[in-house]
Amino acid sequence: MNASNPGDKSGESGKPAAKGSSGGRAFHRPEDLGGRNAERDLGFPGAYPFTRGIYPAGYRSRLWTMRQYAGYGTARESNARFRYLLSQGTTGLSVAFDLPTQIGLDSDHPLAQGEVGRSGVAIDSLEDMDALFDGIPLERVSTSMTINATAPILLALYFAVAEKQGADLAKLSGTVQNDILKEYIARGTYIYPPKAAMRLVTDIFAFCRERAPEWNPISVSGYHIREAGSTAAQEIAFTLGNAIAYVEATIARGLSVDDFGPRVSFFLNAHNHFLEEIAKFRAARRLWARIMRERVKAQNPRSWMFRFHAQTGGSTLTAQQPDVNIARVTLQALAAVLGGAQSLHTNAYDEALALPTEEAALVALRTQQTIAYESGVANTVDPVGGAYTIEKLTGELEAAAEEYLGKIDSLGGMLRAIESGYAQREIQQAAFNTQRKIETGEQVVVGVNRYQEDAETNVPILKIDPEIERQQVEQLRKLRERRDSTRVQAALDVVEATARANQNVMPAIFLAVKVYATVGEISDALRRVFGEYRESVVI
Repeated sequence: MNASNPGDKSGESGKPAAKGSSGGRAFHRPEDLGGRNAERDLGFPGAYPFTRGIYPAGYRSRLWTMRQYAGYGTARESNARFRYLLSQGTTGLSVAFDLPTQIGLDSDHPLAQGEVGRSGVAIDSLEDMDALFDGIPLERVSTSMTINATAPILLALYFAVAEKQGADLAKLSGTVQNDILKEYIARGTYIYPPKAAMRLVTDIFAFCRERAPEWNPISVSGYHIREAGSTAAQEIAFTLGNAIAYVEATIARGLSVDDFGPRVSFFLNAHNHFLEEIAKFRAARRLWARIMRERVKAQNPRSWMFRFHAQTGGSTLTAQQPDVNIARVTLQALAAVLGGAQSLHTNAYDEALALPTEEAALVALRTQQTIAYESGVANTVDPVGGAYTIEKLTGELEAAAEEYLGKIDSLGGMLRAIESGYAQREIQQAAFNTQRKIETGEQVVVGVNRYQEDAETNVPILKIDPEIERQQVEQLRKLRERRDSTRVQAALDVVEATARANQNVMPAIFLAVKVYATVGEISDALRRVFGEYRESVVI
């Protein structure tokens, strides 16, 4: 073994050690922590500022929710996948909707052609939602729905199914993503202009406060911001910037911050840089606690808690040598667990090629279960707490995110930062920088720019039968024939009138879905009031 002095950055082989994100130092010492006070900045698990986690016992009392994201084709096919995952030990459902559903188009709309059931499950009406959750008792299962522009409609459909099952809405647990601002920044499945869309977000907050108090009315998503190419610091900053906008808008709506603060949840990416990702989750948790207590003046300690779901990085998966994705996903999932996630989805190794097969989805679930039951990391609360490198990275990410938040405030808030294109430009530049590093080989991607193989990938992939779209359209046609069209039109008129009157539209939408008004019809009623958003080109 080589003897080295404290400043030596070389490894045992004599080659330069790989530089990390913390300045390239080979190791860290107490003086690298920038004078941070352990009691003030770390504290104990379950205590402000929650750097070490929001629960005193961590995973010793309860493991994270293993919530596998699923949905494709028809509602009945997705129901079969849900039942399979539940039988294999998943502890929460997470619904993927197809693109037409996400942007408020029925399956028979001309623009939906070729997209029905492709990227998720097709949902047109209460009939589909019934089939999606057939035989699944919603009062006993936690469900997350990745839906934004049409979140009020899909949430109303979910509640309507629960009512048909005889469930008490006040006992339902789950989350609707409902994070429309990140759609303008990173994802693109918006419908209405930002101000109108923000109003619909707060409508859900108010409705859930009254009717479903245990339901999370939002999951503020940094995941898609990271998938668009952001850095870890940008992911924290733009996510919390969006969250501040939602909190302030809901307070302006007349709700007390402690009426809804404990139910604000988050969704972050578990990316490749193992140590940086652990630190990212800790930095976000500490920063949010300070924002809620000091900036927003929340009094309830539960309002200060940063509760988050994590998903492993889809953009990190490669079509080349897809089996290597299992290793990537394992490291990313472990980072999320060490970072204190309350809920986790692990991507399947074949998702760079298609939606996951049943076999690949099972491997992804087993990855979580192996971490939970075999690794031992759940036996100690915050096992990485106090590690010099982790704490230095946590402080650096927190400071970088705070700098971005200061810039956002100077622009007039997150809505203005989006309208001006600031957030989009920052992410685009970060994505460009990363792509340049990959293309020059400075950033190694195994199997892509180093350690390539000439052999073609031969992995079985899930194929969506084109017949599914025809069946879905025919089913929708039959529904329109047998439903009471007079009641449907009356309900749609109420939705439109309520929107024009600037009243909460959720009760009207709830009534409309119960008479089998469709997702597209309700969306069109709102389009007539709000119009559609057309993004300006960001350069």
